[in-house]
Amino acid sequence: MVPPAATVTGAPAPTSTVSGQPVGTLPGPEIKDPAKDTILTPRFYTTDFAAMAAMDLQPNQAELEAICEEFRKDYNRHHFVRNDEFIGAADKLDPETRRVFVEFLEQSCTSEFSGFLLYKEMSRRIKTKNPLLAECFAHMARDEARHAGFLNKSMADFGLQLDLGFLTANKAYTYFKPAYIFYATYLSEKIGYWRYIAIYRHLEKHPESKIYPIFNFFENWCQDENRHGDFFDALMKSQPKTVNGLASRLWCRFFLLAVFATMYVRDVARKEFYEALGLDARQYDKYVIEKTNETSARIFPVVLAVNKPEFWRRLEHLVDNNEALSKVAASGGPAPLQALRKLPHWAANGYQMVRLFLMAPIRSDRFQPAVR
Repeated sequence: MVPPAATVTGAPAPTSTVSGQPVGTLPGPEIKDPAKDTILTPRFYTTDFAAMAAMDLQPNQAELEAICEEFRKDYNRHHFVRNDEFIGAADKLDPETRRVFVEFLEQSCTSEFSGFLLYKEMSRRIKTKNPLLAECFAHMARDEARHAGFLNKSMADFGLQLDLGFLTANKAYTYFKPAYIFYATYLSEKIGYWRYIAIYRHLEKHPESKIYPIFNFFENWCQDENRHGDFFDALMKSQPKTVNGLASRLWCRFFLLAVFATMYVRDVARKEFYEALGLDARQYDKYVIEKTNETSARIFPVVLAVNKPEFWRRLEHLVDNNEALSKVAASGGPAPLQALRKLPHWAANGYQMVRLFLMAPIRSDRFQPAVR
């Protein structure tokens, strides 16, 4: 069993240099009920630990050892320290911005905590049989715990906090075989990098839109995400079957599409959060998807044709269907009747996803010949 939440809340909150009280925290924050699981909420994962322990890293061991040495340096050890800017920052937000920002904090905290649980458990399970891999996962678990704790402390500024121990024990876990874990976590880390750096650079140019001081930490934060992605890049190179052959091409297309479509639908649905930062959710996602697709071509054998108008047109159909599903859910009524009313929209989503999957992909050796 993974450690309880108390082990991942990070260092004690620093005290204010002015008052000597904990910075930006409220006494006795309310424990927030976890968000209801939907296709758009973060998942918790488990995998085949015996298969992970048995992996031969020899084909790319030198690169993995170099990345592990990077992890050992722990560049962000002293970065995530709250300061006086957090004092009263939450009180400056209007109710609607406050609502969407808390939702962002909850989703982000849950996602980071999910990564911590997975990496920590993999490190523990394979420690004796695959020590190099176990050490890399332990370092990444350290980073994810630090991120989750920092986000949860920010939620406390709003009088709320996630019970991470409750999530550990009660969240449903999805089983993925190791190769699927590699694809999904690689994309999660790389897309996280582009999301964080895009927001950070935008707010550098528009400081008036920096609604909360957590965004000051995004530049260093995204470097953790980037290093984690580089680790999975190196790990997939050590397991050539994950990035060679027909099956890998199909699975890479599937995971690229699943990650991109989920992010786009989710972000457009909460576009008010991005508007509060002075961003257009659709343009922001378009940039992040294009950059993540480009980055993925360094390791995936194929990437998606995100340069085609059809790709974005079909994503918009998914957005429309999601809005329709939300309206049905909000209308109430008996569950069987709701399911019947949702059925056409579920079918329409399935149709759009199939059409997106069948779009001809781009071979990565043609997309990034200089890199590959």
